[in-house]
Amino acid sequence: MKTIPATAFAILFLSLAVPPPALAEGGLKSLRGDRPIGEESLQPAFTKWQHDSKPIARQFIQQPPVIPHSIEGYTINKKFNKCLTCHSWANYKKAGATKVSLTHFTNRDGVELANIAARRYFCTQCHVPQLDVDPLVPNAFQPVELLNGQR
Repeated sequence: MKTIPATAFAILFLSLAVPPPALAEGGLKSLRGDRPIGEESLQPAFTKWQHDSKPIARQFIQQPPVIPHSIEGYTINKKFNKCLTCHSWANYKKAGATKVSLTHFTNRDGVELANIAARRYFCTQCHVPQLDVDPLVPNAFQPVELLNGQR
C-alpha cells in the first residue's frame, strides 16, 4: 500500500486550514452579501419588463432570441405550453407575436414534423426573459458588430 509522504500531507493540511489571501482579507464578496444561504436573497426589482416590445437584438451568433415580456405564471409541461397560445403558427398573426422558428419542427434525426419537436418544446431551456436592468456583475462584453448592423 502506498503512503503519502509527510511533506505532501503537510502541504495538503495547510492548504485546507489556511484560507487564501483573498478570503482572509475579505476580498472575495458574494452577490448575496452577508446573508446566509437559507435567507431570501436581494434581487433587483423586476419592474422594467420590456412588455410586448419588438424582438431584442441578438448579442452573439447562434444566440436564441430572448423573451421581451414576463413569463411569470406560464405553464410549460408535457401536456401544455403557454408560449404556443401566442407563438404557434396558427396564432402568431392574431397575437402579434413572433412565430416559432421552422427549426423547432425538426427532430434530432433531421426529420421534419407536423408539431414542435420534443427537444424544442420546453422554450425556457433556451429562451429567457430579458429585463432592462443594470448587470449584477460589471463586465466588458461587446456584442458581435455584424449582428446589430454596426458595420
